[in-house]
Amino acid sequence: MSFRRLSDIDVRGRRVFVRADLNVPQDDAGAITDDTRIRASLPGISDALARGAAVMVTSHLGRPTEGEWRAADSLAPIAKRLSELLGRDVPLIRDWVDGGAWHDALEPGDLVLLENCRINKGEKKDDDALARKMAKLCNVYVNDAFGTAHRAEATTHGIARYAPVACAGPLMAAELDALTRALASPARPVVAIVAGSKVSTKLTILRALAAKVDTLIVGGGIANTFILAGGAHIGKSLAEPDLVGEAQGIVAQFPGKVPVPVDVVCAKAFAADAKASVKPVADVADDDMILDIGPRTAEALAKIVAGAGTIVWNGPVGVFEFDAFAAGTRALAEAVAASSAYSIAGGGDTIAAINKFGVADRIGYISTAGGAFLEFLEGKELPAVAILEQRGAG
Repeated sequence: MSFRRLSDIDVRGRRVFVRADLNVPQDDAGAITDDTRIRASLPGISDALARGAAVMVTSHLGRPTEGEWRAADSLAPIAKRLSELLGRDVPLIRDWVDGGAWHDALEPGDLVLLENCRINKGEKKDDDALARKMAKLCNVYVNDAFGTAHRAEATTHGIARYAPVACAGPLMAAELDALTRALASPARPVVAIVAGSKVSTKLTILRALAAKVDTLIVGGGIANTFILAGGAHIGKSLAEPDLVGEAQGIVAQFPGKVPVPVDVVCAKAFAADAKASVKPVADVADDDMILDIGPRTAEALAKIVAGAGTIVWNGPVGVFEFDAFAAGTRALAEAVAASSAYSIAGGGDTIAAINKFGVADRIGYISTAGGAFLEFLEGKELPAVAILEQRGAG
């Protein structure tokens, strides 16, 4: 994979436009509850500033209506947090697409945050005219938002076509390097852990991964659908009965690659204080809800992980937020951390589990992305990456 990197570009005295992923979770009052993505964007911003660039940063936040500014969609909380982290004032520019006095006044070492890019009409449709306008604002375009790389939008794709220079920021480059290492020429055996509530959202990924890896561990509602596909009962557990045939097809096409839980942790209700009951899969009652894998399954899967050469992890295998149903995810998290394999983990729930169980410092690479991470695993072309490769080759 060949693309230009910010570290390769002389930015002194130049105007640098950084597309970051600052789409952080907020509470009902708009306060930031997790600033991981903001912190992850700092190296690229700081590097450009340190090397004498005037830096403009933008991001999306939430799901605003194009053409309608609302305080709830504003990057004002992001500007405040950036100011705190960088120890300097970071002005927020509201109407920025056409440039103006704010742009004319930019000097080397200056930093501004450009208001929520998805408020601009044409952003999500990758409008060509909008992309051209934005490209005129800079000498160097930097995409440091791998989390949005699977979308062709004006600030992730279109602007990269027209900016004088287009390159990847350090976060984007690190994500691509890590994923390429995990999938292009991985150390064997390769173990993938793919879990979540629905098979339908990850079915094509499961098929694609099953063809590439040595073992595909499934969890959550996905595992329940595979249990159902094996002929066992799952009570009132979350599953997708309509996709049982698809699950059976994957198992038949890749025999021995998809271990299905042999025991589970059940409850009669989905609640943190629900009584947990460990039982063999064959003993699941009609009123049971499967909320975690059982200890025998966790032990068997941990052994598989321990023998891996490469591990790719997306999704917890149980309702780890409830302590009574966290043991399975904890066991796998600790197994991944203890393994000598190269490991890469991605997705919001996965990161939350990693942080809960205190293993972050023992994971090879933690991706901040969700959808882009999964689509890369599936083998899909990511538009924002493809255009950087095209510009890098040009």
